[in-house]
Amino acid sequence: MKDKLLRLWQPRRLLFWQMLLFNALSMACGWALRHLPLNVVGGAVVILMGLLNGVFGLLAAWALVRQPPVRGGTSAGGRGTSSASKASTSD
Repeated sequence: MKDKLLRLWQPRRLLFWQMLLFNALSMACGWALRHLPLNVVGGAVVILMGLLNGVFGLLAAWALVRQPPVRGGTSAGGRGTSSASKASTSD
């Protein structure tokens, strides 16, 4: 169980950042719904967007947990290989 939860932290994968973005947008929709004076249509749109962002964030998290983490290779910033791949090539 702990290993699967650790799979959520994969900053080298785009899906990780999408999960964070969806969750942040969901929180922003909740804040807007609570603090902004919206009419019925505006409130319904914000509720729908917040729920959809929450669902997409959960789907992204589920996909990260199901897939094994990326090992080695180049990072998203192109800074070269990780220490794990360097150690395996030095043998």
